[in-house]
Amino acid sequence: MVKKISSETVRADFNDPPAVLYYARAAHFLGLWKSERTLIERFFPDQSTPLLEAGCGAGRVTVKLWEMGYRQITAFDFAQELLDQARSLAAERGVTDITFVHADATRLNPFHSLSETGHKPVDDNNVIIAGARGFGGALFMFNGLMQIPGRENRRTALRELHRVCAPGAPFLFTTHDRDSSLTERALWRLEALRWERGEQDPRLVEFGDRYFEDESGRTFMHLPDRAEILADLAATGWTHEFDAMRREVATESRAVLDFSDECRFWLGRRNAD
Repeated sequence: MVKKISSETVRADFNDPPAVLYYARAAHFLGLWKSERTLIERFFPDQSTPLLEAGCGAGRVTVKLWEMGYRQITAFDFAQELLDQARSLAAERGVTDITFVHADATRLNPFHSLSETGHKPVDDNNVIIAGARGFGGALFMFNGLMQIPGRENRRTALRELHRVCAPGAPFLFTTHDRDSSLTERALWRLEALRWERGEQDPRLVEFGDRYFEDESGRTFMHLPDRAEILADLAATGWTHEFDAMRREVATESRAVLDFSDECRFWLGRRNAD
């Protein structure tokens, strides 16, 4: 019997050497996209606020946040090999005050505030640290949320991020979009027929999933439509504030276009309890 893709499948794929090399190169040589920088500056104007970066990978965004002037950064990833690369990149750039944590976005437990502990973690202990009121903002870049198999698991991650953020905190993330072009819509109509006939890849969990292999290794990705994300935000305590395709935000370099297909940016705002 064919096994469905699980979080362990995704973790193993991210820890695989081709993936580690791919993301490490991007962290060292690519850095922030123009669109990412534009939206970070727009929605995270207070550089003194504590930020949480989910799925930090090899540190591509993390270290650039620090170089932009953000000084209270906690970054986590569930792939240990990528997290080691992020720590190495930070050390290479002379950054010593980013808190890196080995953690899973669907299980950010236990949560402690600085007022409760008085210190930051020094080991991989799955403890996510923020100020007494929670993080002032969160990011989940490069479609990281969509690499969690199963819609309810993605909603769990959204609830966990909501739980550790302060009321009013912005949450910036990206997804691909099944409706982004005529070609995408045509391809997904064909995929829908495969699912109706039971001819889809048996490893996939739900419609919208893809599992493919390229220069970065094996990659699982869920491609939602816009209605799906709007519903997921509403169901998990986030108010939708903004969304736009990357091309609508900025014109990217050839290096960025080669690195990543078109995606949609989202900004949710944490509701009050």
